[in-house]
Amino acid sequence: MQKSTPPDLSTSPSAKPPTETQVSAGGVVVRQRANQPAEVVLIAVGPQQRWQLPKGLIDPGETPEAAATREVREETGIEGQLVAPLETVEYWYVATRQGTRTRYHKYVHFFLFNYVAGDVANHDAEVNEARWVTFAEALNLLAFASERRVVEQARTMIRHDLLSDIQISTIR
Repeated sequence: MQKSTPPDLSTSPSAKPPTETQVSAGGVVVRQRANQPAEVVLIAVGPQQRWQLPKGLIDPGETPEAAATREVREETGIEGQLVAPLETVEYWYVATRQGTRTRYHKYVHFFLFNYVAGDVANHDAEVNEARWVTFAEALNLLAFASERRVVEQARTMIRHDLLSDIQISTIR
């Protein structure tokens, strides 16, 4: 009786891809113009114009707060003042990078920001468009349910004055 050799699963198409953890940070930037509803800034990315919150990978040695501030500035053209932490979103996705299919376990730390200055036209090249929208419009446009939850959390914090020591400034 001849023994069979187990298959080499590392090259098998059904083999599980390697798993990596990614940690990102991003923000909900809010502005309030006189006699207008509060607005948040969203970005559209990719060929399908997917609307999402600004976010990106945390650089080595960078804090989530610093990364969120940097990503908001780069992806929206907006300067924001960090107000409060929001939800940390966790999800999985699979991507092919450098010919290797990899499974990513992603964490995104979101923060609430108060608009300080800037113009959404000054976003970076990886973003198709950055746009100010009302909270209601944001909830309709956002591609991901987890980001809709984050925007709802920001709206609740503002509505219920849970930010007693910091207020969203009104732009005249």
